[in-house]
Amino acid sequence: MRKVFVSILTFFLLSINVLAQNFTDSNLPIVVIETDGGASIPEEPKILATMKIIWHQDGSRNYMTDIDNPDFLNYDGRIGIERRGYSSQMVSDKKPYGLTTLQDDDVTNNNVSILGMPEENDWVLNSLAYDQTGMRDVLAYELSNNIGQYASRSQYCEVVLNGNYRGLYVFMEKIKADKNRVNIEKMDETCNQPPEVTGGYIVQANRADNDPLAWRMETYLYNWWWPVYTEFLHHYPKHENITNAQADYIHNVFLDLEAVAHSYNTSITTGISSVIDIPSFVDFMMMAEFTSNVDVYHLSTFFHKDRNGKLRAGPIWDYNLAFGYDAFGNRSGYDVWQFSNQDNTGPRFWKDLFDTDLFRCYFAKRWFELSDKGMPLDYDLISDRIDEIDTLINEAIVRDNQRWNQMQQHAQYVNDMKTWLQQRIDWLNQNIGSTSGCDEVDLPPLVISKIHYHPMDWWGIDGDRLEFIEITNHGSAEVDLTGVYFRELGVTYRFPDGASIAPYQALLLCSDSSAFIERYNLVPFGQYTRKLSNKSENLVLVDAWGNIIDEVHYSDSDPWPEEADGDGPYLQLKDLNLDNSLAENWTIGDDLTKTSEFAENQNIAIYPNPSSGKIHITLSENAMRCQVIDLVGNVLFETAVSTSHFDLDLSGLPSGMYLVKAQLGDGRMAFRKVVKR
Repeated sequence: MRKVFVSILTFFLLSINVLAQNFTDSNLPIVVIETDGGASIPEEPKILATMKIIWHQDGSRNYMTDIDNPDFLNYDGRIGIERRGYSSQMVSDKKPYGLTTLQDDDVTNNNVSILGMPEENDWVLNSLAYDQTGMRDVLAYELSNNIGQYASRSQYCEVVLNGNYRGLYVFMEKIKADKNRVNIEKMDETCNQPPEVTGGYIVQANRADNDPLAWRMETYLYNWWWPVYTEFLHHYPKHENITNAQADYIHNVFLDLEAVAHSYNTSITTGISSVIDIPSFVDFMMMAEFTSNVDVYHLSTFFHKDRNGKLRAGPIWDYNLAFGYDAFGNRSGYDVWQFSNQDNTGPRFWKDLFDTDLFRCYFAKRWFELSDKGMPLDYDLISDRIDEIDTLINEAIVRDNQRWNQMQQHAQYVNDMKTWLQQRIDWLNQNIGSTSGCDEVDLPPLVISKIHYHPMDWWGIDGDRLEFIEITNHGSAEVDLTGVYFRELGVTYRFPDGASIAPYQALLLCSDSSAFIERYNLVPFGQYTRKLSNKSENLVLVDAWGNIIDEVHYSDSDPWPEEADGDGPYLQLKDLNLDNSLAENWTIGDDLTKTSEFAENQNIAIYPNPSSGKIHITLSENAMRCQVIDLVGNVLFETAVSTSHFDLDLSGLPSGMYLVKAQLGDGRMAFRKVVKR
């Protein structure tokens, strides 16, 4: 009874304040926050509070009177909350907030879905500082997701804090390492040697005012005679958690990028495409320049790197000074490049990349693709979306102005943004450059032909360790695999330099070489990092510059064969001539020995095996080269040969199992396991 009385009293007192703002209902979700004891929210650390989110998921109006109706509460629980932001926190009494959803013990994180967004515990309440349109961040993040690059999902809402109406906000995801956000491998203090030390990381270029500096990188700007630097921060692992080995590793990746970009090196083995994921850098620059974001490159600029993967740009963040608007000048012009606008240009590698002819060619190619009719950056589509957002938030804008008087020119700013976008698109079309150097790309006939994403456990071996992907060369010529890799986050694999596949042959990539060999008595070509999703995943096989060779987005549900979801069989393409992007062209298979290559075979013999040192290798014909590989897929040493009989000395290797791989003269690969005593 006391709990009910307190709840009624709280709502009554809350109503007195919010009714003074004439706020009783909204077409948007209503976020109601009560800090413990009515405490003011500091910049840090987080303080405890209770949050309720009123949301009629059928699209009907949301009412403050539903504050205790569980049928209409999207969230009802504890949070930790603090102020966040830099200039956005100083511009107004309407503050932005960062919050963590907590369990009832006020300590343990509570992973929940908020307003339809995937489950997590770290969130942001964006106060829309500097933004009379009320939509620059939301629109930019939405466009980024539409072009295939993750950015924070968001939902508009109205906020009541400690009984006071606080106005229109955007409830959004905080940038974080998570399978549904920045999908990189998690790290801890033990990850100090390869491959663990290679990722994952999230790094931010931003002011080091309140955060420890990780490193600095020189820009092309000078303040009098002193060079201007961009500062970098460790976002994940955090500065207090990252080890020296990890900090040195990721710093060196950026130094490598700086070096290859400054030399305009386009070699697929030693150039920029060997260090960075070209599509993510192209798309990041696309969003930065399309919107003419004045802070980008130098501030609020994120990068991430997965384990054994390339450095990637993004996610995009902080687009309130963009789309032609700059609160501190006129830098967001429709006729400038932000990487060379004499302010906030960022590290030198951004301009160096743009000045690299092949990179700029792909940048221009991507622009003309994305801005074509019906594509995400088509002006008509964006203009219509602006109108939709404007209709959605219009009534909340009125209430926000009654409270803060910060969006009085909202309609004019929206119209100005649409006019500016048309000018920006026209200017980019005229100044972005030619695509003649990258229009016609000769892609190899590689086909993803088998996928075992959810194997059964087998004799005590976890099924996740028995995953595999088969790739077939469906052509009459040998294919050089140098630089070919899986582009999307989730599964990481890049073929080693010099790797190849013979005509009409298949190769297998697996998640765990030792378990795979034990289960199937087959030697895989290589081992990828991380695991395939048991639900759904997009496998995108690309060349070194990100051109799509093959793409399959499988699912564990109909119309995909559901027997492949943990019941034993794997997905198998019915015919290599069929479109493997269509579920109807896949069936199930359970006999991996029919794979055309890479079973231990009669083409190679090794004696003695096991061995404590030297081994003698006999092949069915002369070989071109021979490698010794560990079960993680690392090439330990390689030698060129031109005979069918030769010796190798393993005495320098630790005891264990290794793979000896020889490339025969006709392009076939011969494999044999060898045990070093």
